[in-house]
Amino acid sequence: MPRPTLLLATTNPGKLREIRDILGGLPWTLVALDDYPVIPEPEETGTTFSDNARLKARYYATHVGQRADSRELTRKSHYSWLAVAEDSGLEIDALGGKPGVRSARFNGESYAEKFAAIGRMLADRGVATSSARFVCALTVARDDGIVWETSGSVEGQIQLPPRGDQGFGYDPIFYYPAYGRTLGEVTPQEKAAVSHRGQAFLALRSYITSCPLTKANAGD
Repeated sequence: MPRPTLLLATTNPGKLREIRDILGGLPWTLVALDDYPVIPEPEETGTTFSDNARLKARYYATHVGQRADSRELTRKSHYSWLAVAEDSGLEIDALGGKPGVRSARFNGESYAEKFAAIGRMLADRGVATSSARFVCALTVARDDGIVWETSGSVEGQIQLPPRGDQGFGYDPIFYYPAYGRTLGEVTPQEKAAVSHRGQAFLALRSYITSCPLTKANAGD
């Protein structure tokens, strides 16, 4: 019996690396959007992380499911594959929750530019730091609808200038008190144990482990 397939609906290499580490060892075939470059990206029009996660999961489940040449991902194997999408970002309390759902598109192309913009915005409010959190919303879907959802979050504090060259994105300015370091200074294993995305995908791993498709392929 062919292994069921899970489409990881992201092209972000940092996210893919984290997700593959968390989901490694399961009797599933993991594929990414880079395997299907002709599928255009959807416009992320949601006003919440959950909105965008659902939008992307449904979009990619439908588009990949309709590709007759997508190896195992065909109508014939409709019930042996799933698509998972997440939407995540940084909420800074002193900035009214910004950058929020616009974290990836916030002020500048590089993260150095984004960090500088955050520093200026905090200074305009007369503060040098703020409580903050990372949030991740995750949705699993088939092309006929949403199958499962979860979310994760981690509380911390903005710390500028950035510290650490581990992780990616906003990790170097997110200070996690329990570790006494930014998430840019911790190991991948330490980050996965506490991060918003780690929480969500560890929950997904538990869901997949108990999924009938997994049990049917446990002997492979």
